Amino acid sequence: MSKAYEVNFDGIVGLTHNYSGLSFGNVASLMNKEVPSNPKQAALQGLDKMKYLSDMGIKQGILLPQERPHIPTLKALGFSGNDEHILKAAFKYSKALLHACSSTSSMWAANAATVSPSADSDDRKLHITPANLTSKFHRSIEPAITSKMFNVIFSDTDLFTVHPILPPSNYFTDEGAANHTRFCKEFGGKGVQLFCYGKYGFRDNQVTRFPARQSFEASEAIARLHQLESKQVIFAKQNPKAIDAGVFHNDVISVGHQNVFLYHEEAFANTPEIIAELEQALRAVCRTNLIAIKVPSSRITLEDAVKTYLFNSQIVTLPDASMRLVAPSECQESDNVRQFIDEMIASSTNPINSVKYMNLHQSMRNGGGPACLRLRIVLNEQELNKCNQNFILNDELYKKLVKWVNKHYRDQLLPHDLTDISLLNETRTALDELTKLLKTGPIYDFQR
Repeated sequence: MSKAYEVNFDGIVGLTHNYSGLSFGNVASLMNKEVPSNPKQAALQGLDKMKYLSDMGIKQGILLPQERPHIPTLKALGFSGNDEHILKAAFKYSKALLHACSSTSSMWAANAATVSPSADSDDRKLHITPANLTSKFHRSIEPAITSKMFNVIFSDTDLFTVHPILPPSNYFTDEGAANHTRFCKEFGGKGVQLFCYGKYGFRDNQVTRFPARQSFEASEAIARLHQLESKQVIFAKQNPKAIDAGVFHNDVISVGHQNVFLYHEEAFANTPEIIAELEQALRAVCRTNLIAIKVPSSRITLEDAVKTYLFNSQIVTLPDASMRLVAPSECQESDNVRQFIDEMIASSTNPINSVKYMNLHQSMRNGGGPACLRLRIVLNEQELNKCNQNFILNDELYKKLVKWVNKHYRDQLLPHDLTDISLLNETRTALDELTKLLKTGPIYDFQR
């Protein structure tokens, strides 16, 4: 078995980071609508998390922000004239439309794609399927540039397959790795993949307060595309009650890492059965036991789970083989959740023996914690060496990115600032400089 690493590719927060309340079903997004944002602070908080993980010896990559406001989308919707006229006309027509075309939601890289490592796929290639994100208009703008970026990073077609997005429709709504977890004994060995879904595309669905996003049919299609054996795949239906509490993605209510699974007892429609399936599959495929850490509702309610984003923490394996929980500072501020974490890391029944609380307030106010900001990609040594090294974080790149953020980002932004042509010009200038810094060649529409 070749040495392999779980590389976290984090999205860099974009220059138009704002609180427009675009995501119905995301409680934090709705609660903070039109609150002033700090794009510079948001980007630096995200970079600090990346640097922290890199300093711990964990491989860390980056994904670029996207051009926003997105003028090509507004042109496709019939707005014409120069860029300034388009921005003002779109705002006059629909403030919500301009806000949607200005969203920096691509920062939440967990939604960028679903990834299966070469150890799991029949053709022994790493498979990446960018998410179509058709559940939300503001996110459906992202896949074209996301796909282009993945093809720049993973250009060696002998090792990597970057699939087209699934057909964009209500039947195949795909939200990426936020609803996908891979379990394994060692990163380079065979794994078991858990696909979570909230609805069926071709069947009637239970009506809920908030709509489900991931479809069963999309999850099935990705498993086929990635050439996974049936014994390696488990499909789990999200609990409608959890969705109604604000669990719009499964990574808000459970998190897995290697053979450890931290989950809320109300995560799935049939939680005990899913845990039993996982236990059996890990023994058969990975030759290891599942370490299941159940969080009872009596200890932490669904509402507290959503408020603190405990399950949107990252679990990482350190160089000494111990595990650490990287949690949002909101967990530390909750007496109940902090006490549970203290008990968990003190217990000898699981390998998580330390915790790091991180300030990601800017992201959290829009409903995205540590796990939302990263896409996990398992790479063996050959694959890691063959991916574009300009996207792998090191001390030099971190310093350059911090300098770039401090140079270009604003300290405060309100939704009505999105009509400012200066903001669009600032964004394009910054992104053009970033692509030159990373030697990517043209990626964005304005660079054509």
